[in-house]
Amino acid sequence: MESVLQYHHVSVQYDRETIVQDISFQVHAGEIVGIIGPSGSGKSTLLKGAMQLLGPKGTVAHGDIRLNGLSLLHLSEKEKLSLYGTVIAMIFQDASTTFAPMRTIGSQIQETLAVHRGMNKTEAKRRVLDLFQHVSMPDGERVWNSYPCMLSGGMLQRAVIVLAMALKPKVLLADEPTSALDVCAQRDVLETLRWAQQELGTAIVLVTHDMAVIQALADTVLVLHQGRCIEQGTVQQIMKQPQQTYTKAFIQAMPTWRRYR
Repeated sequence: MESVLQYHHVSVQYDRETIVQDISFQVHAGEIVGIIGPSGSGKSTLLKGAMQLLGPKGTVAHGDIRLNGLSLLHLSEKEKLSLYGTVIAMIFQDASTTFAPMRTIGSQIQETLAVHRGMNKTEAKRRVLDLFQHVSMPDGERVWNSYPCMLSGGMLQRAVIVLAMALKPKVLLADEPTSALDVCAQRDVLETLRWAQQELGTAIVLVTHDMAVIQALADTVLVLHQGRCIEQGTVQQIMKQPQQTYTKAFIQAMPTWRRYR
């Protein structure tokens, strides 16, 4: 299976303090890789490193992150514009930060498709309404014309995923996309991510602190603790034979979820 995203011995520092140390893994086309750990373990930092969102005090101090063999750490501004959003995209825990509050959802998605794909409003709306149907948002016209404050958290997060998937990226980085939602909304968002993986062949890196989410969705998993990967393997391997006490605690604390297959 083709590897589309590779982390090679990645270490990240903030103000010269090491936050993530010597992390290596790869993501294959159509695979969902889960990254689990407590707050402060470096999960989100790994994703931000790939998107160069570490801020002025953060840096990938060692190693490399490659997308289809191309280093993401040494991109020109032109290369960033051609790759970010279209080949590799990221969604965040708080969907409200993605959309401007004073503009409708449709106008913002249409603008994104116009800039990156050259679509006019009619073409963009047709594609997005079709995506809304696929992710069980049948009232797509209402969502298109809504302002962000008019949608529930779950609906808004699914609109964010539709925005990302409208550009058909090869890799989607999902930074705790369900942690701010209730159980029903979480399930809807997980089903949307599964649809993107199955129908569009998108590779997904899913960051979470919830082992139940990993079991429901991921193929493989990395367990992070204090910036290090303490365990890595398929979800079945980790669930059946966890090697670390910390991993066992995650498993024991989890509720039962239906696996989305």
